[in-house]
Amino acid sequence: MTLPTSCRSEHSRQGRLLPNLTLNGAEQMALDALLLKKCWTKEQNQPILRFYSWNRPSLSLGRNQQEIPDPWRSLSRAGELDLLRRPSGGGAVLHAGGLTYALVWPEAPRQKREAYLQVNRWITAGFATLGVSLNPGEAPAQAGASNCFARSTAADLVDRQGTKRIGSAQFWQHGHLLQHGEIPLTPPADLWHSVFGTDPPQWTPTAPDVSAVKRALISSFGTGLSNLAWIDQPLSSEERTSMQQEAERYRLGASAL
Repeated sequence: MTLPTSCRSEHSRQGRLLPNLTLNGAEQMALDALLLKKCWTKEQNQPILRFYSWNRPSLSLGRNQQEIPDPWRSLSRAGELDLLRRPSGGGAVLHAGGLTYALVWPEAPRQKREAYLQVNRWITAGFATLGVSLNPGEAPAQAGASNCFARSTAADLVDRQGTKRIGSAQFWQHGHLLQHGEIPLTPPADLWHSVFGTDPPQWTPTAPDVSAVKRALISSFGTGLSNLAWIDQPLSSEERTSMQQEAERYRLGASAL
């Protein structure tokens, strides 16, 4: 099906939904950035949503996060995890046993906080259908936090016990927004402790099913975006090639270790 060239028409009610892709972390970050670029260059100017997983444990650092603690370097050298840098800001996030979402939103509110609040409402509505109650965090923002899940700001979502369930970050280009975030579902306790020195967030009694989470969020994001209908569209060969060409810029190689 041919997708509309612009999401700015009041009659446009379609967005692009990509299938789940399990790739290495650098490729995932390159793809998120590529999809945002395609939006602001008007190649594909409508909301884009995707959910993805990582082919091996990875630790992503925020765009402006400079400090790489020695234990993280050691874990990377030992092959326990990949180190990479996100195009977005925020603190370090361990991607293992979780689900990552990414939304490219061409007409997001220009106020960063308001954009977070709106996306959080959609995520909250989706989890509510699964019987999970979430609310924004209350801690003040802190640039370059070593552990994203150690603090819960208004950009994040916590459960009734105050446990952080979703951590999100933004990247803006030419007034267009990429917001992506991590939903830890079954994080490996040993690796989490090795990275952050704490226990991972646990679900009681069990974590929501990953497929159920995706279905709920696809529906709630579509409803929130003016009852938008998602059209499945996989990566083109050109997009895949561009992603692979750009991936190296997000990988923290030997020089960083």
